Amino acid sequence: MPLDAKLNSLGFAKPPAATRVVVAMSGGVDSSVVAAELAREGYDVVGVTLQLYDHGAALAKKGACCAGIDIHDARQVAEKMNFPHYVLDYENIFRDAVIDEFADSYLAGATPVPCIRCNERVKFRDLLETARDLDADCMATGHYIQRKIGRHGPELHMAADAARDQSYFLFSTTPEQLAFLRFPLGHLTSKVETRALALRHGLPVADKPDSQDICFVPDGNYASVIEKLRPGAAEPGEIVHADGRVLGDHRGLIHYTVGQRRGLGIGGLDEPLYVVRLDVDARRVIVGPKEMLSTRTVPVREVNWLGDAPFTSRPAWNLAVKVRSTRPPREAVVRPLSETEAEVDLVVPEEGVSPGQACVFYAPEGSRVYGGGWIWRGA
Repeated sequence: MPLDAKLNSLGFAKPPAATRVVVAMSGGVDSSVVAAELAREGYDVVGVTLQLYDHGAALAKKGACCAGIDIHDARQVAEKMNFPHYVLDYENIFRDAVIDEFADSYLAGATPVPCIRCNERVKFRDLLETARDLDADCMATGHYIQRKIGRHGPELHMAADAARDQSYFLFSTTPEQLAFLRFPLGHLTSKVETRALALRHGLPVADKPDSQDICFVPDGNYASVIEKLRPGAAEPGEIVHADGRVLGDHRGLIHYTVGQRRGLGIGGLDEPLYVVRLDVDARRVIVGPKEMLSTRTVPVREVNWLGDAPFTSRPAWNLAVKVRSTRPPREAVVRPLSETEAEVDLVVPEEGVSPGQACVFYAPEGSRVYGGGWIWRGA
């Protein structure tokens, strides 16, 4: 590339019309705006929507991505902005890569985050390969996260709008994937800007509500979905105090998560009690006082490292980490055990750290995301 070659807004030294971009369209306002803006700029846009699960169930579920109504909405946007749109049947891939693990993780006493696995195993793996097959130069999504070019190549950074930042759900994006991906909304400072762009383009989804639930879990009722996927999963057992006292019975481990206080059905005690552990083998819910939820050491595996130097090139990294999507990054020391395993020492202990959640690494200062790993057991 000549040094004086002018790059287009997606980083390519050629006109937008000669740059093909596949846009992953969920049917929501975010990805619709991405597609519309790129079409307006003159790019060769191809919209792709994934059919991830049964339409019969989907059509009865409003406000979740990739349902029947969302496929219809994505198609409408494509027609209005005059670019081709395809619907790909990924039901089997989605079930094998996301739904089955979600159910099995809950049965094993973990608290999974299926949206991360969907990005990792479906959208940024299979769909990304489909984009390459379509001779695309890159793939764009409506995620609120930033891709910046650093001294060593593309870097992942938190979104400009901290309230919309989705970096926790994208920590497993690899350097190779990052080279091909684009996130055009990451620099916006509020969702108001996104909706204003949708109105400017006259998009039918401009005032569509944001999805709140996991797309295949109606009304946030995880237990009912798991019972359908794994009949007999909700076997009852005992609720036991950490000191050994049996306090009552529960209606199945899948109804409980670490850190839970409400809905335990063991009222009348002198102290507030929380779920501190799930004993899967004995089918017991272990409860205790709040201080028992405090965790300082977090073991992680399946580490995806996005630093410039190799992960194991240092005995320890001073970083900030998130152990839940809703919490701010907190100061920590990350000690590599191998290229894919680490022990994370939290400077200030956190409550409710649960197997199945992600532990995401950030720069101590600034916005850069250094990857992360999966919390796989209690410390």
